[in-house]
Amino acid sequence: MEKTAFVKDNPRLGDLHLKFAGRSWSDTLYFVRRYMEKSRDKTQPCEPIVRVMEKLQGELSASSMNTTKSQLEVIAKQQGMGFHITETAYYLTADLFYLEVFFQPCGRVEEVKVATHGKSPSPSESFLQLLRSENFADFSEILGRLFAQYSIPGNNKVKLLASLQYLMKDLQQLANIQRNPKYSDSQIEMINNGLVGFLMSEREDFPLTIKFYMPPNDGTKTSNPAQAAQITVGTCNTTHKLQMASMFPNPPQLDPLGYPTGLDDVPHELLPACFLLTLQPPLPMMSSFVKKLNDITDVLIPDADLQWAPLPKLLIRGSQCAGSNWESLDGKETIFTVPLPGGMKHTYVFSDGLWSGPGHRGTMMDSVPFTSPAKVPSILDLLRQQCLLNTLLQSCFASPCPTADSSYCDQHFEVLPESESSFTVTFHHPNTDSFYVLMVNTCNTHDITCKLFGLETCDTSIDEYITTLMKSCLSVPSTMRELCSKIEKIPSENERLQP
Repeated sequence: MEKTAFVKDNPRLGDLHLKFAGRSWSDTLYFVRRYMEKSRDKTQPCEPIVRVMEKLQGELSASSMNTTKSQLEVIAKQQGMGFHITETAYYLTADLFYLEVFFQPCGRVEEVKVATHGKSPSPSESFLQLLRSENFADFSEILGRLFAQYSIPGNNKVKLLASLQYLMKDLQQLANIQRNPKYSDSQIEMINNGLVGFLMSEREDFPLTIKFYMPPNDGTKTSNPAQAAQITVGTCNTTHKLQMASMFPNPPQLDPLGYPTGLDDVPHELLPACFLLTLQPPLPMMSSFVKKLNDITDVLIPDADLQWAPLPKLLIRGSQCAGSNWESLDGKETIFTVPLPGGMKHTYVFSDGLWSGPGHRGTMMDSVPFTSPAKVPSILDLLRQQCLLNTLLQSCFASPCPTADSSYCDQHFEVLPESESSFTVTFHHPNTDSFYVLMVNTCNTHDITCKLFGLETCDTSIDEYITTLMKSCLSVPSTMRELCSKIEKIPSENERLQP
């Protein structure tokens, strides 16, 4: 009652109360600070306003601290971690690591520390800044990946953690080895050509993640998502030799193919587990590449655990632009309509039956098992080759242009599998009344070759031109548009014979 009478007897306060009744505490505090800066006597700030501001700050701090504490408890439960409170800190705990969160008396997060099994806690600046900015979504995402890294199953957690830590050290050694450069951009070079890609972290507070493939930017794309993999540990039905010391001399030695050679007499343990490259996102992969992975890693990927489908069907799921640009005819063919600059449209036809054949059918790979850091470079090179093939095929239906009416198209193309690393694009050119076949081969991780069949005369300069274009844009539609334009300018045999 006294407060109400006080406001009524003071018209200015009543006006202020009405004006700011709908504002948040943060907005109110902002205005109080702003008006304090306009004090008529700067040497004597208004004491009532100072007291009000201190009270507002206390309310905000208490609210922020309570929000952070409750969010920490929710995040811990979501990740399957323990949550404990002491007089000085809050703890988020797992079997092999934990986080300590300390608060200042005012409620601000003072420090965050991370500790793994057998080691002293170390400060985490990244977690500290995320909590101070109340970015709980990113905090939870990174914590979840860290939990996955140290969530080691079975009864040999400590031994497997030690082996994982030796693996991390070896990968860091390999990351420092330079290969012959393939790309002018240093970041693309490290990701696409580095022995172990771009090793994103070796800190205690960030999961060990490798970026190993990113399509080079040709100037038409604003950004290219990178294919990455987090290293974790998984259980196996069979035992494997896992390292209990570093696998490499310092510096590591390379074989004639440029891959590292591990030492033979490294201490090891026979354990029912293996390392995992957990792919982010999962990667559509042909069966022939899965077989090659088995040969490289010596760890069998059971065929019964894989679900097979035509590779283009799997690539649709990963495309951000194919939603309304395709149709299926009787479950036998998938047709994609691709709008191109200048109002031109292409259609690309994929035969589901041919893409389901042996060696060409695909599966979504979530993870790749392995047992030695010496295997990682060859695994990544194989994954990169699959990524390159996927990028080319996805370009046939992933377009940044808006979807247009597909009732009329300027050109029709059929995309057929040729081998485990190549495909063909067959088309009829309306202006020459001839059929042509372009073979596209992803020879290895970094190279593409193109060869055109159907010309009346052999012209290797066209093959070189198409190959250069395909390498630069990694787009089948863009390349086919330029190729069709090029074919129109080639004189026919009759035209060359005329005097």
